[in-house]
Amino acid sequence: MTSTSDLLVDSFVRIREEVVSVLDGLEARYVTWRADPEANTIAWLVWHLTRIQDDHVAGAFGVDQLWTRDGWVARFGLPFDPAETGYGQDHAAVGEVDVPADVLASYHEAVAERTITVLCGVDDDDLDRIVDDRWDPPVTLAVRLVSVIVDDLQHLGQAAYIRGLAERAGS
Repeated sequence: MTSTSDLLVDSFVRIREEVVSVLDGLEARYVTWRADPEANTIAWLVWHLTRIQDDHVAGAFGVDQLWTRDGWVARFGLPFDPAETGYGQDHAAVGEVDVPADVLASYHEAVAERTITVLCGVDDDDLDRIVDDRWDPPVTLAVRLVSVIVDDLQHLGQAAYIRGLAERAGS
């Protein structure tokens, strides 16, 4: 039988593999390509999904976010508050995320590795632990991790779709 930890790790390994798939061999001109002036870009989507994973997993396990701890905030050089995750940003802010695919991939790889490390050993009893009491009902570890998985997969699907549009358009 597969353990809770194995199932969670497998989910995040698949997310990491999909990020690699979206970014691998991506021409620089497509990283910030927009289907229209207000559309999301691959750069913003991958940055945002990685920031959410970094932020939420760090909070759930009581560890520092890699974004600030490991200097990713400086490497990206974005004009946002260091605590920004992209949630609710407008199209102008989306356009500010303009970094090479390899930087996006490296940040995601670091976050994925840390996520997998903290998930090793998680068992069924851990899933009921409250990780955020600002909500009613309070958020459990299970709910938080499923939320991150769903958010990541939605944004990865969008990024893959945008890549296909951009490449077919030859922009």
